[in-house]
Amino acid sequence: MDLKTLKTDIIPKRPTGIKVAAPHELDLKAICCFVATGFFLDSDTYWQDEKVLAPGCIHIIDDTGTLQGSEAYFEWHSSPRNLPFNQALDAFSELFENIVTEQTQGHRVILPLSGGLDSRTQAVALRNHASVNTFSYAFKNGYPETKIAKQIAQQLGMPFRSFEIQPGYLWTCIDALAKINGCYSEFTHPRQMAVINTIGSMGDLFSLGHMGDLLFDTMGLPQLNFDEEVSLIQERFVKKGGYELGALLWTSWGLIGDFDAYLKLRLSEMLSKITIGDTNAKLRAFKSRYAVTRWSSNNLSVFESAAPIALPYYDNRMYDFVCSLPEAYLSNRRLQIAYIKRHAPALAKITWQAQRPYNLYNYSRNRPPYNLPYRLFNKSKRILKGALNRPYVMRNWELQFVGEANDKHLKHHLFDSGLDTLVPLAHIELIYKKFKTHDAVCYSHPVSMLLTLAMFNNLFNK
Repeated sequence: MDLKTLKTDIIPKRPTGIKVAAPHELDLKAICCFVATGFFLDSDTYWQDEKVLAPGCIHIIDDTGTLQGSEAYFEWHSSPRNLPFNQALDAFSELFENIVTEQTQGHRVILPLSGGLDSRTQAVALRNHASVNTFSYAFKNGYPETKIAKQIAQQLGMPFRSFEIQPGYLWTCIDALAKINGCYSEFTHPRQMAVINTIGSMGDLFSLGHMGDLLFDTMGLPQLNFDEEVSLIQERFVKKGGYELGALLWTSWGLIGDFDAYLKLRLSEMLSKITIGDTNAKLRAFKSRYAVTRWSSNNLSVFESAAPIALPYYDNRMYDFVCSLPEAYLSNRRLQIAYIKRHAPALAKITWQAQRPYNLYNYSRNRPPYNLPYRLFNKSKRILKGALNRPYVMRNWELQFVGEANDKHLKHHLFDSGLDTLVPLAHIELIYKKFKTHDAVCYSHPVSMLLTLAMFNNLFNK
């Protein structure tokens, strides 16, 4: 028997699927958990005979494509070194800039900019690159994030383009998006899909800042015991409306056992694979290994459909570095902020969107009473927009599900696409009604998951 090895990245850009000995039937338990959380757990897929290879492992596969064994070459750990902060900053600066240079050298780089820190650190690392084209986008009637991004680009002398994402754009591209992401994540988040062809022509390589905010921050938690950590994971990763829909499907599909107990067991088993004592480091590792791998990474395929992608925070060297840092150095984005201040102080003076109207020098004043004038002014603007029938758009789903035209498309996919061959019509009607009349914020998630199942049912459930 011929054997080959396959090495999966610590955080893969895309999961690697493999066939296993099982019936080619829907994995209904996995789908219930998918609905509840928004991502498939661990190695689950839609199908019983298809699994995803574990990240950070070397896998042995025979000539029939069957997995014979796996061995981890990386385990998430917390091994903080006793080093001064400036020494940690030196190490981060050198590592980050080396990675960015290796990934982008000789390329015409396309850099998405936001009002946050991850893309700003990339802009600093690319400040001397020969060819960088930048862009940003904002929702119509949303916060004008593009203004901050434009200031960053102008300060560095980088060409910049601004895009406004229009309401209802999803319905013109949902078929293409479903084929790109395989219906392994819902469709309201990858707003780049609205302009993907245009931004893809701006260069030959996307440099993306995904995962920086997770690696270089702490969750600010006290030390918890294992059961408390599992409860916290349930609280943070299980959506209230998604759990309700998952429980309905569990019952209607006649699955054995209790959905709540099964979901808690799966999350507990996943967490037990991470042998870290410190709660903050442990939950960072949990989110990286499971949520990023099975949710965030999935939508990278949208960018990749237009041009190759490079992700400095996905480089394997970054994870050992993060695991070697004291938790205090990772809290409140300290390293990224210090890096920007050291190498591009003018960029540090530009508004930090998460702390607006403050910047990287004065964001500590974003608390009462200092921030009350801005908060009152901002609230007044939102009220005025509402009075003018221009509601302030703060969430992705508002751009795609709210309004008469959006509602028409949404109802078509939920009620006229054959989804009721998979999901009982009574459940579809109940979730839709609660979204429209009860709590749109809570039920936007299960509505979006129903839309995802509708597209999967049409395209892949053959």
